Amino acid sequence: MIDQFGRNITYLRISVTELCNLRCRYCMPAQGVCKKDHADMLTEDEMIQAVEAAASLGITKLRITGGEPLVKKNIVSICRRAAAVPGIQEVCLTTNGILLPQLAKPLKEAGVRRLNLSIDTLNPEKYAYITRNGSLEDFWKGFHAAMDAGFEKIKLNAVLIGGFNDDEIEPLAELTRQYPVDMRFIELMPMCDSAEFGSEAYIPYTRVLEALPEAKALPKDGSVAKLYRLPGAKGNIGLISPVSAHFCGECNRIRLTADGKVKPCLHSNAEYPLKGLFFEGMRAQLEQAILGKPQWHGSLDVAHHSGAGRNMNQIGG
Repeated sequence: MIDQFGRNITYLRISVTELCNLRCRYCMPAQGVCKKDHADMLTEDEMIQAVEAAASLGITKLRITGGEPLVKKNIVSICRRAAAVPGIQEVCLTTNGILLPQLAKPLKEAGVRRLNLSIDTLNPEKYAYITRNGSLEDFWKGFHAAMDAGFEKIKLNAVLIGGFNDDEIEPLAELTRQYPVDMRFIELMPMCDSAEFGSEAYIPYTRVLEALPEAKALPKDGSVAKLYRLPGAKGNIGLISPVSAHFCGECNRIRLTADGKVKPCLHSNAEYPLKGLFFEGMRAQLEQAILGKPQWHGSLDVAHHSGAGRNMNQIGG
């Protein structure tokens, strides 16, 4: 479906839970989240019906997110059913990787084609700090389980944070020489619960290029990432710049939260409820969300926080 600014909206990111087994400082509060009643959250059947309604409007790509989607007990069933929806051509999933030793192969068999794994640092102590309770060793176990499962593509995501991991740009990028994976650096976004990050934390994607002068630019592949490649690398470097160089004109996505709200833009507080509706009602709300998608998200920087009205774990990373 084409929105009012001529963008073809083909991509739905659907959060299956607000819960997570980590507490990343840029994503959620230290104490975690207040669990909502099951009655307030989308059921599996409602999620699949929402995917069916979205597919009827031209959505072809689906990304499963959270919170941490792998803590959802029925995640494999959700993925299998979503992948079988007519019109859905690709199902991807974003995860911190901790539970992949048990779930990588079942997810692959269920129809998940691509994985994005979050890894902000290669230092065990810094990993424990940024996640508040995570183990880098557990991440690597999950990573290798994903590699063994044979997914079509694996991307590694690092949130670029000045004073925390900007000294690790080179070793993180070197992972693309060691493994057939893409390494993506994502600018830190000033979300609702990011008060602990000062102005020095918000550094532009160009810092990566300064650290990797040998990286060669590549043609875009249809995603919002600016692509580069190191000599001899097996994968690409991706740079995602929602703050310093927004890509709203290319944005082809909408989001569905775990409690059933369609967000036409990550940084807008506009939400269109789907919970409790049947197919036609969901389709109408999705259509309105697409037509209500704003031209751009407005200024984002340390002085202009996101207008999303939610933390990232409540939206879907």
